[in-house]
Amino acid sequence: LVWLLVLGLAWLGPVLRGEEKDGEVVEEEEDEMLSDELGEEDGVLVLHEHNFARALSEHRLLLVEFYAPWCRHCQQLAPAFAEAAAVLRNESSPARLGKVDATAQTALAREFGITSYPTLKLFRDGNRTHPIDYTGRMDMKGIVRWMQRRAGPSATLLQDITTTSTFISSQDLVVVGFFKVGWGGEGWSRAVSVAMAAHGVAVQDLRGEAAQAFYEVAMEMVDVPFGVAEATELFQAYGLSADTVCLFKKVRRECRGCGHPAHHSPHRSLPHQFDKGRTDFPVDPAQGLNVAELTRLLRVHSLELVMEFTSETSDQIFSAKIPHHMLLFLNKSSSAQLALWDGFRAAAGAFRGEVSRSHDGDPQPWVTPASRYPSIPQVLFVVVDVAGYGANVLTFFGITPADAPTLRLVKMKNNRKYRMEQDSFSDTAISTFIQAVLDGKVKPHLLSAEPPEDWDTRAVKVLVGQTFEQVAFDETKNVFVKFYAPWCSHCQAMAAAWEELGERYKDHEDIVIAELDATANEMENVTITGFPTLRYFPAGPGKKMVDFKGSRDVETFSKFLENGGMLPEEPPAVS
Repeated sequence: LVWLLVLGLAWLGPVLRGEEKDGEVVEEEEDEMLSDELGEEDGVLVLHEHNFARALSEHRLLLVEFYAPWCRHCQQLAPAFAEAAAVLRNESSPARLGKVDATAQTALAREFGITSYPTLKLFRDGNRTHPIDYTGRMDMKGIVRWMQRRAGPSATLLQDITTTSTFISSQDLVVVGFFKVGWGGEGWSRAVSVAMAAHGVAVQDLRGEAAQAFYEVAMEMVDVPFGVAEATELFQAYGLSADTVCLFKKVRRECRGCGHPAHHSPHRSLPHQFDKGRTDFPVDPAQGLNVAELTRLLRVHSLELVMEFTSETSDQIFSAKIPHHMLLFLNKSSSAQLALWDGFRAAAGAFRGEVSRSHDGDPQPWVTPASRYPSIPQVLFVVVDVAGYGANVLTFFGITPADAPTLRLVKMKNNRKYRMEQDSFSDTAISTFIQAVLDGKVKPHLLSAEPPEDWDTRAVKVLVGQTFEQVAFDETKNVFVKFYAPWCSHCQAMAAAWEELGERYKDHEDIVIAELDATANEMENVTITGFPTLRYFPAGPGKKMVDFKGSRDVETFSKFLENGGMLPEEPPAVS
């Protein structure tokens, strides 16, 4: 979860990823007795403890949103959820959508372990005890595709060379599983597939552990078509001798949509280019397919050599979990800046990672792959349009549109950012800079706001990046710091208590109450991964830090401070 709320501050860190957490579910009184009738709002079933069992019995696939009326993420999801329900109903899908107000239906919330909002769970075939967590995108298309994959066969059976070739060329990305072991004869396979498809049952229920794992992957990667092949002629046609999963990618050198060269004016779309035309993932005869590993590898190698940061690609960029992101900030309306993409792409090839084999779209025959998986690249290259969707993340990097073009490298495990001097945008200069960062030869570029003039005269001291160390690690002071984000509702909720704490201790010589906006300031030795984060820096040598994990109220804060940075143990309850 690393770039932060994708619609806001993208590369900010693993916070809630579109969820709001609540320590407890607050029960609300119901104004009227509820029956087991299934009512709807905007095409979405309105569920409660009296009709939940009936909904499960009447709908084979039921995706349920557990929400809180006050949750802003739930409010943002509501229109897309309703639109997805309408799309599924219009195509006569067996999938239905429902919703539960978890703040009112506390019994259901406890039963399904709901601790954050919104939480989406899929109930299949009336199974109430083992719902499936929703893993798709939180938008209409993402919900529809995720449900479609679970409503029907998640992979298309490819029966001959013509069908397979057409399937592979139908999309920019397709995945085909070639399986011999664990499948019945070809005639049996075709007959059963037709019969099962006629009844809306997925073929994956039939045969083979490797194929089963393949279908599980297909149900997660809903944006990519999956096919499955077993015919001997197809193994021969694609140069395979053993079970293999193949990722086919169109390699082209022109812009999407119009077919013109990548940087012609006035067209401003970035070219759609992958590193290779095909990447193979051989099935280990002894261990089979690992679902999690194959899913991640397919996601990584499905990425274009250079990704453009958009609302459509943000999930792909972050879910790949590549350890470093190299970012080129440019204004796509400038032909001169757009031309820098060539050098950027040239540098990207060197850091893509080795692959076991590849093809650049040449016709058959294929070359037999090596018996190993492709490696995970160390660096993902991303272009950010400062005048488009990328404008949402500029603040986090401390840059403005006027700073474009400019380059930054982000180390994803701790969100450390590294700034490249703009003397050259050549592929050689970019590659040299990246390698220097990977080798630990470049210091991170730390953001810092300017300190307010009265920062040290307030009851709560206002720290910034450049003043943090001198205050927090003052060996004569015990410093209690709140790291916050201005937009964080939980930070806002505890603001009054923190101010009261500052007033209570403002005359103590050895205690400092402080706060720091962690979205505008960075510290070399402190990493913040969520908001609010409360840390205590005790007096004395050694730069020690203690995380506060108690209740966020003045009395608990005071007990923590008076006890030297520890919460006193509560006496055992008397029975």
